[in-house]
Amino acid sequence: MAVTTFFWFESEAEQAAARYVELVPRSRVTDITRNPDGSAFVVSLELDGQSVTFMNGGPGHPQTDAASIQVTVDTQDEVDRLWDALVEGGAPGECGWLVDRYGMHWQVVPTPLLDLMSGTDPAKTAAVGTALRTMSKLDLKVLRDAYDNA
Repeated sequence: MAVTTFFWFESEAEQAAARYVELVPRSRVTDITRNPDGSAFVVSLELDGQSVTFMNGGPGHPQTDAASIQVTVDTQDEVDRLWDALVEGGAPGECGWLVDRYGMHWQVVPTPLLDLMSGTDPAKTAAVGTALRTMSKLDLKVLRDAYDNA
């Protein structure tokens, strides 16, 4: 048995896969099933070891934020690098979310945020949540300051 996340693209699954493999360390395209005309039909890849499948299925099933790829990173530099690369040609969202040029929805989250949000002081975690809701790309310094100053 294998469990794989599956995303439907209109026509750019191969291009999206190549871009994501370039941006996410420890990632690779593992297989491409091609149509008779040579275009990609199904693209299998690993994003940091997670199996993902993309299919070029044509129009009619656009991606939504109901399904997204979440990437947790250790530093603000990594948030900035990944966010800036993914949002190029796409659109920023709220609270660390964005839509990239291929219509894929992403969440770029600094790992320390998880600790700040799971603290035992409700006032501190509430302050972090309030700060979080004011952001598009997450700013770890602002989130830490909200925690420390609550």
